[in-house]
Amino acid sequence: MNPLDTKTKNTWCPGCFNFQILAGVKNAIAKSRIKKEDFAIVTGIGCHAKIFDYVNLNGINTLHGRVLPTCFGIKIGNPNLNVIGFAGDGDAYAEGMAHLIHAARYNSDIKYFVHNNQVFALTVGQPTPTTEIGFKDKTTPQGVKIYPMNPIKLMLASGASFVARVFSDVQQIEYIFKEALKHKGFAFIEVIQPCLIFHPESYKEKFYSLDEAKHDRTNFEQAWKRAQEFDYNGVDEKTKIPLGIFYQIQKPVFEEQYPQLLDLKKKKISWKDIRR
Repeated sequence: MNPLDTKTKNTWCPGCFNFQILAGVKNAIAKSRIKKEDFAIVTGIGCHAKIFDYVNLNGINTLHGRVLPTCFGIKIGNPNLNVIGFAGDGDAYAEGMAHLIHAARYNSDIKYFVHNNQVFALTVGQPTPTTEIGFKDKTTPQGVKIYPMNPIKLMLASGASFVARVFSDVQQIEYIFKEALKHKGFAFIEVIQPCLIFHPESYKEKFYSLDEAKHDRTNFEQAWKRAQEFDYNGVDEKTKIPLGIFYQIQKPVFEEQYPQLLDLKKKKISWKDIRR
């Protein structure tokens, strides 16, 4: 049995792309050679949040939209922990929007996955801030009338030091998470994850790799231009959806700017110490 496995029965829908995300995250952690006691995870409320039950790591299943402030609290309480947040698009971009912007500004050393299926799937398919115009469900029988937001552009504009997008594919998740773990600072990773039940969009043929396109991840203007190629408002024959790391730079990390937090890092506190 993988030490990251749990005995909790998995209740995601058969074939859900969350299984791919789960496998990719576990693979990256297992291959990182970092002790599992040195990780902490935080999840919100939604289909994504069940990952909390399926990964054998310490952490907190917190309130809807409050993943990032909980991550931040854990990080400043013990700066030696590798803190990973998981949220859905409703979680992150609706109730959690203000927290997301300020997390990018603070540049705390947190890794943040947003499972974006463009609907509130757990509550049977209501639109979120990234749902395309025209989408219909029982709460919007005339269709969505408001343009979706572009989270990649938002993160670039907010000063995030690591901005990435991947499809919910095991290898992509594993690769990007390894890169994020090596990065010092706030890492934003959006996962395009079609919901097989309420938002079964076929995006796969629209994807292309930023690495293969020789994208310069240190160039903000290039990143901004690439971010505008997909506006989240559905797809047509001209749509291109870039995947990979849009932008990555090194900038001051929140925990390294305060002497009291640097002292905590030197003490190398672990969860075992806290439990004592």
